[in-house]
This record gives sequence, structure tokens and C-alpha cells, in this order.
Amino acid sequence: MQTASNSKIRWVEWVSHLMDEQFRIPGTNFRFGLDPILNLIPVVGDLSGFAVSAALVATMAKHGASGKVLTLMILNIILDATIGAIPILGQIFDFTYKANSRNIRLLRSHYSEGKYKGSGKGVITIIVVVLFVVFLALTFLIWKMLEWLMGLF
Repeated sequence: MQTASNSKIRWVEWVSHLMDEQFRIPGTNFRFGLDPILNLIPVVGDLSGFAVSAALVATMAKHGASGKVLTLMILNIILDATIGAIPILGQIFDFTYKANSRNIRLLRSHYSEGKYKGSGKGVITIIVVVLFVVFLALTFLIWKMLEWLMGLF
């Protein structure tokens, strides 16, 4: 990625690596990060992973990602948050899907194709609203799931 704000983009890559690929299972090429580990903690893990992903996308928007790329990134986050909230299936999905790494690949492709156009600040408002709505929906679903689980006891 060749931008004036290359150092600011590096932290996005570092956080993405930490969340999705920091650790490797010895003897294999399988990598995972903090995201699936955090998601083992009900509610807190899902919300923290979602917040980190949203912050990464907002940073990418500030540094020139196009509306199309940002939309694809948001869809990755929504899919990760939605399926990741499902008990057991969500934990398995979190170990394999790696939304942040997918978003970094989208961003790298965007820059390598020379589509960088400067700041994407105009898209940030839409992104924030969409992510906030998804965050609220995820919170509501988790709340209802907890109510249901408490009703079983």
C-alpha cells in the first residue's frame, strides 16, 4: 500500500493479524488470533471483536478505501458477528472465517489496483450508522439468547 499515511495503515494490519492470525497450532499451518478466543466469553467477546473490526473499517475509510471496498468490509464484519454469535457453530466459524484478514486483503487489492482516491470520510457516516445498527441488533439477539437460557434454569 503506497500512501502518505502508510504508518497509520500498518497498525490496522497489525491489529488484524493479532485478532485473526497471531497464533499457530504447532505442526500445522492453521493460524488463529485473539478474536475466536475472546468469543469464548459470552457477550463480551462478541462485542469486543465487533468493536475492533468496526474501528479497523473506520480507519480504512479515513484513509481512502472506496465505498465498494468499505461495503464488502462491512458485509464481512456483519457475517462474522452474526454467525459468530451462534453458540458452538459461532466459535468454529470464528476460528476459520477471519473477517479482519479478509478486509486487509480487500484493502491491499484496492491499493495495488491504484484505486486509492484520498480520504473516504464521506462514507464514514454511513458506515458508523450501519455498524451501530448491527451492533444494536447483535446486542439484542445476545440479550434474548441469555433470557432464553436463564428461562431454562
